[in-house]
Amino acid sequence: MSFRKVVRQSKFRHVFGQPVKNDQCYEDIRVSRVTWDSTFCAVNPKFLAVIVEASGGGAFLVLPLSKTGRIDKAYPTVCGHTGPVLDIDWCPHNDEVIASGSEDCTVMVWQIPENGLTSPLTEPVVVLEGHTKRVGIIAWHPTARNVLLSAGCDNVVLIWNVGTAEELYRLDSLHPDLIYNVSWNRNGSLFCSACKDKSVRIIDPRRGTLMAEREKAHEGARPMRAIFLADGKVFTTGFSRMSERQLALWDPGSPLHQKASSSSKPPGPSSLCFCTVTSRAP
Repeated sequence: MSFRKVVRQSKFRHVFGQPVKNDQCYEDIRVSRVTWDSTFCAVNPKFLAVIVEASGGGAFLVLPLSKTGRIDKAYPTVCGHTGPVLDIDWCPHNDEVIASGSEDCTVMVWQIPENGLTSPLTEPVVVLEGHTKRVGIIAWHPTARNVLLSAGCDNVVLIWNVGTAEELYRLDSLHPDLIYNVSWNRNGSLFCSACKDKSVRIIDPRRGTLMAEREKAHEGARPMRAIFLADGKVFTTGFSRMSERQLALWDPGSPLHQKASSSSKPPGPSSLCFCTVTSRAP
């Protein structure tokens, strides 16, 4: 009797990470400690942007990728917001344009000099005002130029024309609670969102309609996230009622149908996990 098929083979089985040398890291950056579930950084082929601690408003650093090592505390920042910056996102069509959302309820778009900052940048290219509470999510449209999505703690999603500073679409009735995150699909025709009511939604912003919804995608009370994959499926992370970390893959339909899932206890802060999704049943 053969037991070879009992153990699943995976190319990630013996993968391990190697720490990067200090001279290839960015050190002494005072990353923001604001209480918001964000990555606090964004990167493109030219620059790294990091939201930092600032007095009297909000600010973020913009560093050329080649500027590794210890960062001077006096290094110039982008500092036009009057409240802490919560999210930033680089424009996919221009490596020198970045948008930021803040607790001051505004969205600002910035033009970064070609060679990086040599002095503090305080004047944005455009200011977008339409939210009544802090703006915690920013996402550029993947294919259309000058189209930007923002979502705030007012549970409203706004689609902007950055070139004219006007609202294209206002979606104010699709989320009954705090929006955790938003992700466009590959061609920008739809976006998915994760909400505090534990639902994952797929929305057509042009029609302002809900295309699909999955209630209680993850039943835990802690925040969850959802992203569109290249093949159109939706990948989510969240927690179970017992605070076990969960990963799930959903096939967009009506309603969303779960294709695969995995649960585990939260690993330590230095753990790195790999998961392989196959067509076989668990």
